[in-house]
Amino acid sequence: MTDTARILVINPNSSELVTAAIDQEVEHFRALSPVRIDVRGTPGAPPGVSYQRDADDIAPMVRRIVSENEADAYVIACFSDPGLLGARETFPGKIILGCGENAILQALTEADQFGIISLSILSTYRQRRKIRMMGLADRYVGSQGIASNAVEATSPELLDRMLEAGQTLVARGADIVLTGCASMSHFREPLEERLGVRVIDPVGSAVSAAIGRIILKQGQRRGSVR
Repeated sequence: MTDTARILVINPNSSELVTAAIDQEVEHFRALSPVRIDVRGTPGAPPGVSYQRDADDIAPMVRRIVSENEADAYVIACFSDPGLLGARETFPGKIILGCGENAILQALTEADQFGIISLSILSTYRQRRKIRMMGLADRYVGSQGIASNAVEATSPELLDRMLEAGQTLVARGADIVLTGCASMSHFREPLEERLGVRVIDPVGSAVSAAIGRIILKQGQRRGSVR
């Protein structure tokens, strides 16, 4: 692994609290991986992705951040993955992962049916559309909202609401539960202990996948020069 290998984790909203929560979540990856992991926010963006229009407004900001910051991989740290497809289209040679998409794909490899704890009813609508677009409706038991937002989700006081939402999803048949916001990362362990099923944190899912992609890419490059 070269010293220059770097992942840029982009919090696509402007909340410093959410950026700090994401940075704290990736700290244990820094201890385990030789890849440098940086986290940054998006000044001028909405404080959270509450509406579809927020995701639409953020998309060009994400593309600009990718354009202006050199990295070996980029992670968009929002479950709605704002700007993901446009960034991949604009920068086809770059590794660009969305934490929502990646967490869903990981869930498919670990369980038969998954459910998502969402922030609000509007988040639920976006998640339903994402699942339909990915063609995975038959593996999805639904999303359950907690009537919150990205900034409030950084507070440990929401654990009871998160637990209730998770229990509802398990009762519907979820074998695995996804936390549907990047700022929910700190709930993963207590939820997993109390629900009795695997819980996937989307930020950790995408960062670990990015590390793997970098290692694979560098290994293939070294193999090709032998």
